Amino acid sequence: MTAYTVAALAVSAFFVAQPSGIANAAPCSDVDVSFARGTGEFPGLGITGTPFVDRLKSELSDRSVSTYAVNYAADFTQASAGPGSRDLVAHMTSVAASCPSTTFVIAGYSQGATVVTNAVGVRTTSSITGAVIPADIADRVDAVVVFGNPIGLRGSKLETASSTYGSRALSFCNFGDPVCQIGGFNSFAHLQYGTNGSTTQGAQFAASQVRG
Repeated sequence: MTAYTVAALAVSAFFVAQPSGIANAAPCSDVDVSFARGTGEFPGLGITGTPFVDRLKSELSDRSVSTYAVNYAADFTQASAGPGSRDLVAHMTSVAASCPSTTFVIAGYSQGATVVTNAVGVRTTSSITGAVIPADIADRVDAVVVFGNPIGLRGSKLETASSTYGSRALSFCNFGDPVCQIGGFNSFAHLQYGTNGSTTQGAQFAASQVRG
């Protein structure tokens, strides 16, 4: 059993007692926030996305903010990250066409971080079944935030891997998290982004990017 599977099973056991976020879309908001949950979590924003989105809404209380929970399986094979990125890109493309002034914040946790990684054009094992954000709306993406991103296992992160979005990206990987840190040894570290201040920092970063 891989470290990733152990961590994912821990997530699955942990989130059962947690409230799940529900997508709440408002037409032509100032900012549209999409979040992709982690492996095994119930549909919604999840244990990391819920505090992240709540804090970001608070930080942007003077603006209208719509939210979208990426609709994908989040299954244990990790292959669902490809279709997840297709759903994310389809949502963004639809909003961009209908709401020309809306800007975007995209974020994800664990396998959801892979969904985001695919969408910004950084290759992963599921990229072949995924989709990339169209170039004509790339400038409307204000911030990209990921928690426990598996590309850390190859010594990479979005800040340096993406020439397009790197300057607008922020990655969080807890010490010992085996999903994103080479040699990670503590599966519980993968569960703590929503409670250790990471989601607050991520929301503050995203809000500062939105404000320019």
